[in-house]
Amino acid sequence: QVQLVESGGGLVQPGGSLRLSCAASGSIFSIGAMGWYRQAPGKQRECVATITSGGVTNYADSVKGRFTISRDNAKNTVYLQMNSLEPEDTAVYSCNANVVLSSTRRLMPYWGQGIQVTVSS
Repeated sequence: QVQLVESGGGLVQPGGSLRLSCAASGSIFSIGAMGWYRQAPGKQRECVATITSGGVTNYADSVKGRFTISRDNAKNTVYLQMNSLEPEDTAVYSCNANVVLSSTRRLMPYWGQGIQVTVSS
């Protein structure tokens, strides 16, 4: 099996920064695209940013220029650097990874448990 563990969330003032990390472990042969998603209370989950195994990135319009997604393939880890945070960024953030399993060589999606980010003064 595969586990994704997120870290780095918390409470920050408007205009502040946070860096989220998500480390994948388990029966991993390789990892394809990875991404960060968020869900605010009363709203649908939205895709914040994605990154391919080759490093091609894509961002939601609401975070362009403020957030940066990156990955360390050697560590099976994806990061989300969040700058100029706004109260509207408050949500539970979850990471996603498309993993090729060592045992079956099948591509399977996995999710982290989610981590709270609160932007408030």
